[in-house]
Amino acid sequence: MNYELVQIEEKVVAGLRIRTSNSDKNMCDDIGMIWQKFFAAGIYQSIDSKKNNKSIGLYTNYENGTNGAYDVMVCCEVHKNSTLPDNVQSEIIPAGKYAKFIIYGHAQKAVAEFWTKLWNMDLDRKYSCDFEEYQGSDMENAEIHIYISLN
Repeated sequence: MNYELVQIEEKVVAGLRIRTSNSDKNMCDDIGMIWQKFFAAGIYQSIDSKKNNKSIGLYTNYENGTNGAYDVMVCCEVHKNSTLPDNVQSEIIPAGKYAKFIIYGHAQKAVAEFWTKLWNMDLDRKYSCDFEEYQGSDMENAEIHIYISLN
């Protein structure tokens, strides 16, 4: 898979969080449920301080790389020091070096295929924050930028 090395600035994001692991048999269902809740329950719409109209799938607080638990957030980028609804949490995506991948297609299928391929790549991963940035709302023909934190 082709990627570009990029340096990103710190981002503040806000949304919903769950804790899961790759060995959790409910992982896919739990992640799907949090995405559903983020949009269907009006969470996305309730965040007034969005910097743009992109949604983000964030993976952070890794316990042990791909083998341990980690947090998944469904979120959007917000302005610093924003006032957030009570049920919304914030997180900082740290500035740093990332491998940037761009994928296209049906969002759920394309992202699942991407992660399967990524796990077989020899990248010097940092396991701090990795995230998918959805460029629009068409999930059937999505453009998704995926950032993988590197050492």
